[in-house]
Amino acid sequence: MVSNTSNSYGALARFFHWSIALLILTDIVLGLIGDATERNAETAGFLQTLYSTHKTIGVAVLLLAVLRVIWALTQPKPAPLHPDRKAETFVAEVVHWALYGAIFVMPLSGWVMHSAETGFAPIWWPFGQNLPFVPKSESVAHIAGAVHGLSAIVIYLTVGAHIAGALKHAIIDRDDTLARMTKGTAAGSKASSGSHIAAMVPATILWVAVIATPILTQPAHEHGPETVAVETASDANWQVESGTLTFTVAQMGAPVTGQFGAWTASIQYGDTGSGEVEVIIDTTSLTLGSVTDQAKGAEFFDTSNYTTAVFAADIEQIDGVSHRANGTLTLVGQTIPVVLDFTLNRDGDAATMMGTASLDRRDFGMGSGYTDESTVGFGVTVDVALTATRTR
Repeated sequence: MVSNTSNSYGALARFFHWSIALLILTDIVLGLIGDATERNAETAGFLQTLYSTHKTIGVAVLLLAVLRVIWALTQPKPAPLHPDRKAETFVAEVVHWALYGAIFVMPLSGWVMHSAETGFAPIWWPFGQNLPFVPKSESVAHIAGAVHGLSAIVIYLTVGAHIAGALKHAIIDRDDTLARMTKGTAAGSKASSGSHIAAMVPATILWVAVIATPILTQPAHEHGPETVAVETASDANWQVESGTLTFTVAQMGAPVTGQFGAWTASIQYGDTGSGEVEVIIDTTSLTLGSVTDQAKGAEFFDTSNYTTAVFAADIEQIDGVSHRANGTLTLVGQTIPVVLDFTLNRDGDAATMMGTASLDRRDFGMGSGYTDESTVGFGVTVDVALTATRTR
């Protein structure tokens, strides 16, 4: 029988229950394996496949959860086998409502985190990578990640309680509670109550706390596109008012953009169209989506040993607004020649600048273990934009 009755679960309800349960348990195992696996060149491909599988299963769970709720709203809920055990029945209902919350909040928070980040482990077809109204934002990703982590704790506890309850019914009570969900066995009094709406209250409070806690405890300040800190050296004749310094690299074949949140620019530029520039970058202010920590690690920027990078160059006017900064970039202990082509538009003592430079990470010995561009690309594009005011 496809539909439920007042004392049995139909085939479709049982399908939703067991398919979601299997997918959730699989995702838990994948997540634990991923957390326990070291991040390096040898494990990059494995982790990409693992987390793509993890994310795709999570989105599938969310879709099944929606279908399950729609179906449940059209069906009678089978009555509990022991309605006289009011406390036990109430606790079981709370756990059920908490699990309902879990199959929505956990995959949705993971999808939001994926949408807000850049790079690493795409969700597989037919599901999309992004959600409407979710911006690329470190703070949004951080909040969603925290919700996802708290949801994992809740789901560990509730799944454990749910399994323990099922085993208690099967081994101690020796009733047909488990058989109703495995075989569709009809059991229990049709006249007894099948639901305790009051059990929604503690479950709802629990999930409000899970979602609200990361939002309320989010730090007010963090590095990112909206908190760029740009300073100007005292000997410069141009004062930088605002700016961004970003870089783009291919990861798993898709472009990923990172940013440095703090840097100092010293610019000397005169009416002759020539000058010089020195930019000191705080590499610890780097953000690169879900792989920020790995990018800061010893294989790449090694920020524990090299906290700054320095670009020093001479400026020359090429033609009209076209300019070139020809110099060197010192990064992770290596000094490499770099050319930055940029446009400079002046309006009196105000100016805007936009420029691009192309690098090869191998020149700096970065990611030497990643010899295949299908994992991390060799080429890196650096983009800089700023506004400045002439001081003298």
